[in-house]
Amino acid sequence: MKLIIGKKLNMTQIFTPQGDVLPVTIINIEPVTITQIKTKKNDGYQAIQIGAGTKKKVNKPQTGHLKGKNFRYVKECRMPIADLQVGDSWGVEAFSEGEKIKITGITKGKGFQGVVKRWGFRGSPASHGHKDQLRMPGSIGTTGPARVFKGMRMGGHMGNVTTSIKWLEIVKIDTATSQIYVKGAVPGARHSLLYIFSEGDLVTIKKAANDQVAAKETPEIEEIKEVTAEVANEETTASQEETVDQATTVNDGANDKKNA
Repeated sequence: MKLIIGKKLNMTQIFTPQGDVLPVTIINIEPVTITQIKTKKNDGYQAIQIGAGTKKKVNKPQTGHLKGKNFRYVKECRMPIADLQVGDSWGVEAFSEGEKIKITGITKGKGFQGVVKRWGFRGSPASHGHKDQLRMPGSIGTTGPARVFKGMRMGGHMGNVTTSIKWLEIVKIDTATSQIYVKGAVPGARHSLLYIFSEGDLVTIKKAANDQVAAKETPEIEEIKEVTAEVANEETTASQEETVDQATTVNDGANDKKNA
């Protein structure tokens, strides 16, 4: 199973090689890092916790838990943890074009809405005495029970709920900008947070590999460092010799004055 965090940017359209126009949503992918691994032995279930983004200020409990890394977003996902370890990371390269994904996000908030917009009611006729009842719900129950049954569709708060859309297709991946183009619409407003799931094997960049890359230096860099050190040593030696010569000259001048 794959999991990554992204931000919705905007919608646009792209053309396929066959000349078809596809409506797509551009999603900016945030590289994620494993911050914690939960096991059945210690926590009662298997899951990983990932972090993404950066945050300027982090409180002390989060600093201790995240080992000093200021992640803005933290997400937990239940999945197999066979070869995963804390510190492993991955980004947009974990996905491929044509892959089917599930996206979870929070829909746009619409506030309090009536039954016409919220549930798609037709409304009352516009004539025959319905002057101000065009968008009213009408009857909400019968006289017999003398109550309103649960689940009655009425006006109320609309939107701002967590929604998942399955079987969305990745039509394009831009590794240079870390963006993916998803066919169709996804929940949420611009710059809202999205969680992207997909089936398949997760390919990560191991923590050990990251440490080796950070510590490894090319021979050219080492040679440049050696030459720089030699030049610095030569300059230091020359400056020391010049200082000694100046001191000797001053002493000789002082001795000549005394003898005179």
